Amino acid sequence: MEIISLDSQRREEFIDITAELRQLIHEQGWDRSVRSAILHLWCFHTTAGLTVNENADPDVKRDMLLALSVIVPEDLDYRHAEGNSTAHVKSSLVGTSLQLPLVQGELKLGRWQGVYFCEFDGPRKSRQVGVQLISSST
Repeated sequence: MEIISLDSQRREEFIDITAELRQLIHEQGWDRSVRSAILHLWCFHTTAGLTVNENADPDVKRDMLLALSVIVPEDLDYRHAEGNSTAHVKSSLVGTSLQLPLVQGELKLGRWQGVYFCEFDGPRKSRQVGVQLISSST
């Protein structure tokens, strides 16, 4: 398993990691050696997540965070003592893993799609995403 490390800058943000994934694919030689595979991504944090969404219009990230704040309001009677209950709920709603196709060594995303690390309890240093290649033929 390979690791992508990143730092978040705000309490909540979507960080586009598509370029880092493509760089990792190149560095590992998967772009030259893999015909067909799945990249399994795993977020190692209980207050963050992973998603695929539009990366052309930055308002999409804003709108996603706004909608999540309506779905998971700050003013409920949460009992978790750390004060980050909303981050835990948002992480579970968004999810902590993705499976992405790798075809002819290329990450296959739709025209407007990007891969996002979703921070819900930042800012944080050294957030990590695991990337594992699952292939029957390399």
